[in-house]
Amino acid sequence: MTAELESPRHVGPSVPVGDLRPVLEWLSRRAEPVVIGSIAVLAGLTVFAIFIAFLGKSPLQLFQLMYQGGFGSWFSFQNALSRAAPLLLTALCVALPARLGLTIIGAEGAVVLGGLAAAAVALPLVGMSGPWALWAVMAIAGMVVGGAWIGLSGFLRHYRGVNETIASLLLAYIAIALMNHLIEGPLRDPASLNKPSTAPLPAEAMIGHIPGMDVHWGLIVGIIACVVSYIIIEWTTAGFAARVAGGNLRAAQIQGLPVGRLIVGFTALAGAFAGLAGMMEVAAVQGSANGSLAAGYGYTGILVAFLARHNPLAIIPIAILLGGIDASGGLIQRRMDLPDATVLLLQGTLFIAVLFSETLYGRFRMFNPDLWTRAETSKGAQ
Repeated sequence: MTAELESPRHVGPSVPVGDLRPVLEWLSRRAEPVVIGSIAVLAGLTVFAIFIAFLGKSPLQLFQLMYQGGFGSWFSFQNALSRAAPLLLTALCVALPARLGLTIIGAEGAVVLGGLAAAAVALPLVGMSGPWALWAVMAIAGMVVGGAWIGLSGFLRHYRGVNETIASLLLAYIAIALMNHLIEGPLRDPASLNKPSTAPLPAEAMIGHIPGMDVHWGLIVGIIACVVSYIIIEWTTAGFAARVAGGNLRAAQIQGLPVGRLIVGFTALAGAFAGLAGMMEVAAVQGSANGSLAAGYGYTGILVAFLARHNPLAIIPIAILLGGIDASGGLIQRRMDLPDATVLLLQGTLFIAVLFSETLYGRFRMFNPDLWTRAETSKGAQ
């Protein structure tokens, strides 16, 4: 007797609608920073456009030139990428301590001292070793000095109760003053007349460009640093402990987590990234340590980190966006007869808008699955 096999109408188990809830919760939580961040940026651009119109200029022309100067051509885009390279690293100097609930805004100090240290150790070694060994020594020097400088803010915060925001900012001013003293005194190159600086690196000791691009290798280093930072935060024991301590410091202490070592360690790692940014500026852009190291990359990195919600992976596109806006400053100045500081004013406006948007998180039901549960519970009770 032959048994007839009837093919099933659908293969596999059926998926109840309720099983989609974890997916919807995940999407809603991930969508909140994107939506609110976009609204904050649009609000900041709107306020800035009103200000430009009040000056008698065309906001549309301004935004057109901003796009043209940062992303309108291959040359412009490469300029944007070059300016984004240090922002990737200085933004990490803000984002990593933020996971512990710390607000570090002194990356500028680590940048200038990291660049100065890299230049100082490089000069005696020029000609004694190959470029790769020289770059390695420069990177180590920059990261050690930058890490120690920002790590000091973490040390003062945990062991002496000094506010890390104020400490890191004041240390940044001290670092800039120290750099100016050294490049105008003990480390000054006698040949640098109009612009005091250390002795320049020879051409063979400079870090070159990425093949096919007019962008130095600091961009790749910054992207790798962001990926590594994300892995540390999300996939390591230390990262998990840092997130626990950032959520509730007292609970972390009760659980026996090494809060002190976490604070000092993460602030030191953050400073090391900023110091590496200074080293790349010396070895790939400036060729020496000079006043141009204090170009404001540390302060712009604050805006990048806050726009990215301290997510190391989100820092990458945000840094490129801010790098493009910064690159358009010269074109805006020439075409619209506006000061070059116009771009800085826009960045400040965006930062204020982002700070205001922080009050919106957790207020909208569509982005907060906890409110879904409360609503369902109240309906069931009725």
